[in-house]
Amino acid sequence: MATGVDERPVRIVDAPLAPPAENLGLLSVFKRRYLLKLLVQREISGRYSNSILGVFWSYINPLTQFCVYWLFMGKVMGMSDAKGMENYPVHLFAGLVIVHFFTETFGAGTRSLMGNKGLLKKMAMPKEMFPVASMLVSLYHLVPATLILVVVCLFSGWKPSWETVPAFLLALGIVMALGTALALVFSLANVFFRDFGSAVNILTNYIRFGVPMMYPFTMIEGFLGDKSWIYLLNPIADAVLLFQQAFWVGATPDPEKSAATLPDDLWMWGLGAFGASLVLLVIAQLIFSKHENKIPERLT
Repeated sequence: MATGVDERPVRIVDAPLAPPAENLGLLSVFKRRYLLKLLVQREISGRYSNSILGVFWSYINPLTQFCVYWLFMGKVMGMSDAKGMENYPVHLFAGLVIVHFFTETFGAGTRSLMGNKGLLKKMAMPKEMFPVASMLVSLYHLVPATLILVVVCLFSGWKPSWETVPAFLLALGIVMALGTALALVFSLANVFFRDFGSAVNILTNYIRFGVPMMYPFTMIEGFLGDKSWIYLLNPIADAVLLFQQAFWVGATPDPEKSAATLPDDLWMWGLGAFGASLVLLVIAQLIFSKHENKIPERLT
């Protein structure tokens, strides 16, 4: 006779409670590639919503910045005539493209957690996803600027060499790793102290003058002499020089002469900067993982 009692066996798992989102840091981010893709698309569409020109602003912004720097630095201040500055527009624009990629990644990444606090409160997801999404959005905006740079180089009689693609990729790797590392740490710090968002804006103003973009590296060698290696400890400076190796050198009348104005051991410095950026990324992940549990209570 049926008793009406469910006599199915109950399975008891003797395991510690775990959060609904795996805490694997950046690995968790790329395991959820579909969600990451949605975040990137949401950021891009949100940035250009209710805009007449839409994505064309990605072309207009780098062009206007280039025109301002070229007019005042190149013409008014006479940097076009400086030593080692043949084809100054390409020298300047090559540096501007990679610097803008870093500053946008750093700035947007720092604001990413506070800007998405609504999602963070509602959904269980790796919190690292937001700084990474900011970096990918910046990478998306890098594409039109690079296309403009390639067109300018072609009009200048560009002669790509075997170093063009490796130098381009190494520069990108440096900025992607370093920008993401700094975005992780500063986005976390910005949750606890809102001052960090403003501090990043000030720091990025100095970055443009701390790299050989508006002036040649030979000016640094002339100023620092044997101590010019100190300048190359800046990974962004190495990335700019690699970008100039990829585009500017081949767009000058005498590529060998132009290449001689760059550091002799540029590849060693570039690889070292990439390695150091990866180490910083690992350290940033460890810092982020240690404090990420305190983020929700601070998102007020």
